Amino acid sequence: MTDDTPVIRPLTDADIDATISLWQACELTRPHNDPYQDIALARGKANSDVLVAELKGEIISSVMVGHDGHRGWVYYLSVAPDRQGQGLGQKMMRAAEAFLDKHDIRKLELMVRASNVAATGFYQKIGYAEEPVVVMSRWLDK
Repeated sequence: MTDDTPVIRPLTDADIDATISLWQACELTRPHNDPYQDIALARGKANSDVLVAELKGEIISSVMVGHDGHRGWVYYLSVAPDRQGQGLGQKMMRAAEAFLDKHDIRKLELMVRASNVAATGFYQKIGYAEEPVVVMSRWLDK
């Protein structure tokens, strides 16, 4: 490993603020999702985690990965804007796939906003295909 090779590892407490700043820089956060709560829900569980890529003490990429026992899901794939196009997104997706493979999950799914043509193109380039499904949702008011 050289000084220019990022280390992919599980997120630690010390990484949380930097990871959320990365998500914000990549425009992944939404007012209705508290990123701190999302991280807390995913971390350290048997079926989910947040992985980060660190280079020289800086968090430059992340992915949240988990499964429901049947399908794997990925959220918050992010690469620092000044490092995009260098293959790091694909490396993070392969790390997420390896996490799911370790748990014997055979299918990974993710959702991309229809307007995000760049993300759709990225996922197609690394072997993902659009599924003929409709996503439905309902807010559970408290």
